[in-house]
Amino acid sequence: MKTNRSDIIRKRYDRISGVFDVMERMIKKEWRADLLSKAEGEVLEVGVGTGANLSYYPPRAAGVTGIDFSPGMLKFAKQKALHAPFPVTLLEMDAQHLEFPDNSFDYVVATCVFCSVPDPIAGLKEIRRVCKPDGKVLLLEHMRSEQPVLGLVMDLLNPVTVRISGANINRRTLQNIEKAGLRIEENVPLMGSIVRSLVLNPDKPAN
Repeated sequence: MKTNRSDIIRKRYDRISGVFDVMERMIKKEWRADLLSKAEGEVLEVGVGTGANLSYYPPRAAGVTGIDFSPGMLKFAKQKALHAPFPVTLLEMDAQHLEFPDNSFDYVVATCVFCSVPDPIAGLKEIRRVCKPDGKVLLLEHMRSEQPVLGLVMDLLNPVTVRISGANINRRTLQNIEKAGLRIEENVPLMGSIVRSLVLNPDKPAN
């Protein structure tokens, strides 16, 4: 039986799920707090991982649905969900094939996820589909550096990082967002190649 790319990456994330909270420290607490302070209503978090974001959502979040394709990650997220002040639903699901109707969520959130989705454009198109017409997408992603030398180094190192953790360090995520038919409304560099973005559908007006 042939193993597909999603299965390979799923197994890698299952393997590192016990130490993933340590790896998540690369995202500063203030970055999470600032990004998630904007979320409200029904929220979908794509790639919820071990649930590191759950304590940062504001009280006006009516509920958070977190999906991840790694059952190992979700096992740890379930423990954090017990302490959330709002309803949390955790589901094993692939970001490339979201099992929700169109226009289901007010906000869609992802933090350092599209470095590991096998087909990032397919995943971003799914986000666009399930976000409501007046909803917004909040992303915090690391991506290929725009600096020529550093970008080349990331290209050279990428096969190693993929083999170890399943994460690509040279994804051109800003271009992928636009290829998925989304519009970048706000783009804020945070550190190195880590970027915070507010993303809308082309036909969604900025509020």
